[in-house]
Amino acid sequence: MRMKLSIFHTVDRWFNKIAQRPSLVVTLSTLWLMLIGWIGYGWNLGSVGLVDETEPLFAEASRQMFVTGDWITPFFNGVTRFDKPALIYWCQAIAYSILGVNEWAVRLPSAIAAIAVISLAFYTVQWHLAKEDLAAKVERPTRRYLTAAIAAAVMALNPEMIVWGRTGVSDMLLTGCIASSLLCFFLGYADKEESGEKVSHSLLPNKWHLACYVLIAGAILTKGPVGIVLPGIVILAFLLYLGKLGEVLREMRPLIGLLIILALSVPWYALVIWHNGWNYINSFFGYHNIDRFTEVVNGHSAPWYFYFLVVLLGFAPYSVYLPAAFARLKFWQRSQWLVQERSQQLGLFACIWFLGVFGFFTIAVTKLPSYVLPLMPAAAILVALLWSDYFPGSFVSSSRSPHKLFWASGWANVVFLSTLSVAIFQIAQLLGSDQAAPNFRQTLQNSGLTELGGSIWLLGAMSVAFLLITRRWPGIIAANLLGFVAFLIVVLMPAMFLMDQERQMPLREISAIVAQVKQPNEELVMVGFKKPTVVFYSHQQVNFIKLTSDAIVYLQNKINMPVKAPSLIILAEHKNLVKMDLPPDNYENLASKGAYQLIRVSFKKMKQPKQDISFILQPRDTQML
Repeated sequence: MRMKLSIFHTVDRWFNKIAQRPSLVVTLSTLWLMLIGWIGYGWNLGSVGLVDETEPLFAEASRQMFVTGDWITPFFNGVTRFDKPALIYWCQAIAYSILGVNEWAVRLPSAIAAIAVISLAFYTVQWHLAKEDLAAKVERPTRRYLTAAIAAAVMALNPEMIVWGRTGVSDMLLTGCIASSLLCFFLGYADKEESGEKVSHSLLPNKWHLACYVLIAGAILTKGPVGIVLPGIVILAFLLYLGKLGEVLREMRPLIGLLIILALSVPWYALVIWHNGWNYINSFFGYHNIDRFTEVVNGHSAPWYFYFLVVLLGFAPYSVYLPAAFARLKFWQRSQWLVQERSQQLGLFACIWFLGVFGFFTIAVTKLPSYVLPLMPAAAILVALLWSDYFPGSFVSSSRSPHKLFWASGWANVVFLSTLSVAIFQIAQLLGSDQAAPNFRQTLQNSGLTELGGSIWLLGAMSVAFLLITRRWPGIIAANLLGFVAFLIVVLMPAMFLMDQERQMPLREISAIVAQVKQPNEELVMVGFKKPTVVFYSHQQVNFIKLTSDAIVYLQNKINMPVKAPSLIILAEHKNLVKMDLPPDNYENLASKGAYQLIRVSFKKMKQPKQDISFILQPRDTQML
């Protein structure tokens, strides 16, 4: 016990010395954010190829925008792509102009958005705790900076954030805009110095509210109406709960804010509607917004408890502490929050933020794991504030009897990590078959990564149990973070390379061959599957035909029609080519990579066998007679 206290006192003295040197505080904070940002989002970001199907759709639409100079209408494979607004395509196209057309440029906007919101959250949590210390007339730099560092680390290092922060789609950019707008709103709301008399004599809202409006406009340009609906729900619910709606709206200058949002977001929508008319309105606003909320789109249905599982696994291993984090706030005791200073309401704001996003997408009929990504920053803040009670300088840190729910969450943490360990040991048996990578399960098992992964989480479970028994509360969150980092570096990243080699590399190699051998006006047909990476890497348009029977009919129609090219290139899996039953003399085998085969079908050779068959059948028919 004495040794534990001496360690805490040493750490506390060290932070006190650092806090006296602001430049050193800024330097160390920046280094910490750079470290977790690089581990989570920079390291090997562009070393793995694009993953089918969604990522190359964005990448190719942005490449078309970059190549053609049409920054209004997105195109993929020769047709308009109205799924998402233009901001993600603009960001990727700008990245292409700087880094070239490659995987780094595709994913850089997502990585920057993730690191930006993590950095802003670090600042917000530290600012909130500094105001709390000022109100209590105490100096607790250790608690302040450790809590901010944990908030940033937990936000950066969880499966949901890492998956979408390392993928070149619009989800992380949307989350960056929405989460940052909400953090800016809270900073503007809580900073009394600027939200008081100074703003009352100004026509403009304070700088944080201005930033909030700009970021909401960015969210609208990233994914449409949801970019203003989600922040609006959270802010409105928060202010209504506190009974401060009218007061804060006067401070925010909502009419000015609405003009800013419209001025930044509406011009592109006006231009794209002008260029494409009702096609865009029906596709984007109708199908991709209203229909996704009110009915199942693309088969993405799920039960009502779907997002409970998404949060449990997507925010692992810290998700087991969310119930204790909510209970700590006692958000149901409204009278307690009404007397709090604005700067002390961050926990309540994060709680309403989490519940608002969670509830909105639970009601929506179409469900996808990425939809609840905007609540992950709120979850990280809630967990970090929970742990702030157990860092040196807090009132609970030296207590031998923490909250019962915290104690139960700790043991739930042990059970969760133990279960995760067993699942990873057996992952090769649990994984389903993938036709695009038929040998992946065996390759993964032979690599020894499953044993390493299971061992990491088993060691993590044992460490958390030991720390619980010895009542070393701060070490528990550190054990979870270190376990996740070790798992990411030692297991997940090598597994991603294995999957890339098995599943995506054959398509990249075939795409390179297509770019070399494809003749002018020769059509490229993909039969039996849809892999947009081929469009991106080959820079060629592809005709996707789902069924082999349809492909056979398509070939017959081509034979009977005047064609611009004497041949056609087909990309298919080996089994689908067998189903098509093409005579070997009618096609030339161009390449075979992984599960895929690339052939060139000659229309002249396909026409010729009809005459040959008649000559062959004639003597047979005579013999039969």
